Amino acid sequence: MRNPNWSEEELILAFNLYCKIPFGKIHKNNPQIIRLAELIGRTPSAVGLKLSNLASFDPQLQARGIKGMKNAGKKDRMIFEKFQNDREGLIYQSEKILAEREGLSLENKYEAELPEANSLVGETKERYVKTRVNQNFFRQMILTNYHSKCAVTGIDLPQLLIASHILPWAQNKAERLNPENGICLSALYDKAFDQHLISFDEDYRLILSTNLKEHCTKTYYQTHFGKLEGQEMILPDKWLPKREFLEWHREELLQI
Repeated sequence: MRNPNWSEEELILAFNLYCKIPFGKIHKNNPQIIRLAELIGRTPSAVGLKLSNLASFDPQLQARGIKGMKNAGKKDRMIFEKFQNDREGLIYQSEKILAEREGLSLENKYEAELPEANSLVGETKERYVKTRVNQNFFRQMILTNYHSKCAVTGIDLPQLLIASHILPWAQNKAERLNPENGICLSALYDKAFDQHLISFDEDYRLILSTNLKEHCTKTYYQTHFGKLEGQEMILPDKWLPKREFLEWHREELLQI
């Protein structure tokens, strides 16, 4: 009989999946849940229940009055604490365990995302692999959070979607992989957001910079920006953009 107590590795894998599927799709018939159940030798129902238990301790869901299953365990709460304290370590560990369960190495699984791996060695290679694997995870997490749609336009072509950081990756290591620091945007709006030409107010409505408004007579301005000013972003499934991060972003916009 399968041990009812989940091992640390199993719990980490469950959390990995929790970050990659919408809250509303946590059920035993979800193919991703079925796949994880096969990898760890549990039933899809058990995996679905574990993901619901994890949702009970998700701070963002709690703040929005959304609750998972009652009577979740202490270890389920601790995984969120670990995520808050060491996102880079936990995400990389979870992806490494998942690859091993799939019978792959990280380099094989993410070969397309690691074009420079073969030219690197030692600690340099390890840092490179970890960074690229974690960036790929962040993209999956953010696109899932926004149902793979641009938060401004609703464009749903994955090839055009980018997991945009509010606080830049290079400037804030602690928040690099924080899902509250990401917004799913299509390429044009990602670039405009990165250059502080657009931002969002405290109610998640689109605002335009003075610099951008100087082009208000141009056709592209009204088509792609002017008519969208004041529009509320398409809100995510679980993790709303952190208001303090957006406040910083707006201040940068005002300085341009």
